[in-house]
Amino acid sequence: MLLNASGCLDALTAPDVARSLDGFVTKTVTPLPREGNAPVRIAETDVGMLNSIGLANPGIDRFVTRTLPQLEKLGVPLWISVGGFEADDYAEICSRLDDHAEVSAIELNVSCPNVEAPAESATQIVAAARIATRKPLWAKLSPAVPDIAEVARAAQAAGADGLSLVNTIRGLKLDARTLRPVLGPGQGGLSGPALKPIALAAVASCFSATGLPIVGMGGVQTGRDALELIAAGARHVALGTVLFADPDAPGRVRAELHAAASEHGWSSYDDAYGAAHEEMLSVRKTR
Repeated sequence: MLLNASGCLDALTAPDVARSLDGFVTKTVTPLPREGNAPVRIAETDVGMLNSIGLANPGIDRFVTRTLPQLEKLGVPLWISVGGFEADDYAEICSRLDDHAEVSAIELNVSCPNVEAPAESATQIVAAARIATRKPLWAKLSPAVPDIAEVARAAQAAGADGLSLVNTIRGLKLDARTLRPVLGPGQGGLSGPALKPIALAAVASCFSATGLPIVGMGGVQTGRDALELIAAGARHVALGTVLFADPDAPGRVRAELHAAASEHGWSSYDDAYGAAHEEMLSVRKTR
């Protein structure tokens, strides 16, 4: 599947772009409405984009009554990104979504690099959500942890059906004239090309550690980028920052992905799945 990264596409203002994907992932929804952080919220850098939106969203009540019926009209599978500040927040929203047939999956935004025990936090969140819903649960993890594979194993043990890798990593941009932070909150999440090597490492580590299906994301600009994530162990790929500059990216990336697979002698890009690990195993056997 080719998806969008949460928060990188507004399907209601760009429905044709959303329909060009195999599934649409919403912005993160929280129990109560949130206005988000003060502007400036987005800034370009030489290596990608910084954002500090602050989980701005209408809250689960308005989302279910107003937004979800509109998204259903898109005619594509809907993945709902869920967030909160404690495990009960996630459980509450998952419970509210459980009886909505139009919801194909739930992505748990458990990307919390500031907690002291990320694996324990992931366990609590996923376990609470698992009790609250029968929907497939995908745990979205942050690379800003000491051992992302440990967090992935914890999420798997708690009931996650898959992993979304990776969320942004913290960065800072200073104004060239004032040398003050460009973003209102100061720091923000870095996405774009600079995130790709980090995403590849996370996907490879979590593939080896869990064997769970993975949505790979982070710096995907071309079909070659997507192929590399698949080779590292991603079953699906999500487009993020590229959608801001190129709304035609889904079709282009698909075509480039097929071409890149063909260049390697594969009849399908599915043949590339886990290929990086096969190569590593072959190297080990010859030593």
